[in-house]
Amino acid sequence: MIVKVCGMREAENIRAVEALGVDWMGFIFWEHSSRCVCQRPAYLPTRAKRVGVFVDAPLDVVCQHVEAFGLDVVQLHGSESPAYLRDLRSSCDARLLIVKAFSIATRDDLLQTSLYEGLADYFLFDTKAQLVGGNGRKFDWSVLAHYDGSTPFLLSGGIGPDDASHLSAFSHPRLAGIDLNSRFEAAPALKNVELLKQFLYDIQQNQ
Repeated sequence: MIVKVCGMREAENIRAVEALGVDWMGFIFWEHSSRCVCQRPAYLPTRAKRVGVFVDAPLDVVCQHVEAFGLDVVQLHGSESPAYLRDLRSSCDARLLIVKAFSIATRDDLLQTSLYEGLADYFLFDTKAQLVGGNGRKFDWSVLAHYDGSTPFLLSGGIGPDDASHLSAFSHPRLAGIDLNSRFEAAPALKNVELLKQFLYDIQQNQ
């Protein structure tokens, strides 16, 4: 299972979280986020995949960040169209993984995923809210029983230190990983390493 820690920014915090063995680390390039990365950190992960998070950004801006930050994954968290994903695929490194995020509250919110089948490598299902990600709230995971697409997904939205047992009880054939952010923070973009370490241990114990 992929473990992604999103909203990273501080060099030593990035280094410490990477040392826990997480798979992906997310860097938010949306200027309205309190976790926005305004300049390249002094350290970027060398083992974990680097994920750039964008919200309706121009294609040339995304490709510039892919190059400047050595991104392995682009996560699209806005209203990007299927055509946008096609253009991104042809504009940037062909090895780039694309994650398309969707805001979920009811089963009807899953209908839009069908338009992106075959265009994204992964979907990410987050909580529908006024904020774009990082809101610390869960949606009803049982809604995902109605997702019957072929694209694997990451589960996001308010997953916290006490959720290891809830995750072990949740199953779906397309579940590929989890996305952790605000509920593991000491401050925006500063993760509590000990909380993450304990959570990862609990996850292993519950497998």
